[in-house]
Amino acid sequence: MEKNQTKIDEKFINQAKELAIGAEIVPDGYMGLAYKLQKAYETKKPLRVKLGLDPTRPDLHLGHTVVMRKLKKFQELGHTIVLIVGGATAMVGDPSGKSETRPALTKEQVAENAKTYFEQMAKVLDVNKAEVRNNADWLHSLSFVDMLKLASSTTVAKLLTRDDFNKRYKEGRPISVVEFFYPLMQAYDSVQIDSDIELGGTDQTFNLLMGRDVQSFYGKEDGQIAFMLPLIEGTDGLVKMSKTYPKHCISLTDSPKDMYGKLMSIPDSLMEKYYILLTDLKFNKENNPRDEKMRLAFEITKMYNGEIEAVKAQNDFINVVQNKGIPDTIEEVKLNEPINILDLIVKLNFTTSKGEAKRLIQGGGVKFEGEKISDFQTVIDRNGILQAGKRKYAKLTF
Repeated sequence: MEKNQTKIDEKFINQAKELAIGAEIVPDGYMGLAYKLQKAYETKKPLRVKLGLDPTRPDLHLGHTVVMRKLKKFQELGHTIVLIVGGATAMVGDPSGKSETRPALTKEQVAENAKTYFEQMAKVLDVNKAEVRNNADWLHSLSFVDMLKLASSTTVAKLLTRDDFNKRYKEGRPISVVEFFYPLMQAYDSVQIDSDIELGGTDQTFNLLMGRDVQSFYGKEDGQIAFMLPLIEGTDGLVKMSKTYPKHCISLTDSPKDMYGKLMSIPDSLMEKYYILLTDLKFNKENNPRDEKMRLAFEITKMYNGEIEAVKAQNDFINVVQNKGIPDTIEEVKLNEPINILDLIVKLNFTTSKGEAKRLIQGGGVKFEGEKISDFQTVIDRNGILQAGKRKYAKLTF
């Protein structure tokens, strides 16, 4: 029976609607997904749900969990999650959204970052039940003739419709021929693993749809569904969450205290989006915004650190930020000699640079023993408690 003639059971429509919350699905929206779900049930063949990982950085952040949480839901429905480690593609570098050619990674960097990825992904889904593949296993063995065949599946004109390529071409910025191969290489992964659904952020739309095209080129009639999810902004509410902007990025490796505190610093306008994409809770617009934000911060901190640590983080935030107190436990730092305040702030990793430390001091955010420091030449030479910003403290001893 043809897809458009198939009567789809309400059960699978409801499943698809639940999975589709917050997502853009091509083709046919949630009904296309419902068809795939029903077909998998009728044929007793679980869907193969693909996520490509190019481990360019070792840490994952909350933005990554948007896709991972959807993978978990597919996994709970009994479908097969296929995690593609970009052993080959990461050595090219995904050009998505980039204004210049990205540096390639070595095989060793890919392997080390991938190990860290999976350790962090285990906080969200069952990695042990996922099928893990490395695209170096098939891409590195392609002959030149094979690569020419793959290249013939698209055109330069189509590749230049990508926003990033198009912009760079118009501005006269260089585009490596190798970069043109990236979307083709990751699309060929979908052929190799026989993907039914591929998940990614909205910045990956071109790549995911290319996977569908290349599957068709290689003879797969019912190609994969492209399942795109929104990118979330960092704590500034403006720029997408990224390790490039550590101050506004909430990493899965952040301490419970930092995670809770960063979540409490997001603008109110972001709360509903965070609720929808990062939790299973419902956002209540009628509640006090502060209370809703505390509920959000507690829930997410609990998800990745456990309830006990979430309670501690919340109590610490209430004491330090809301009640202007000092944390019950402060890390002790031993110093051997007097040190300039700017050097000290950077040494403690309270900021990433002296410039940032200066801005923090200018904003009145640095105190020693309760007294604000305003002079960049201040030298700390005695025991005491240093505070930088609202949540960072150190007990200094000489």
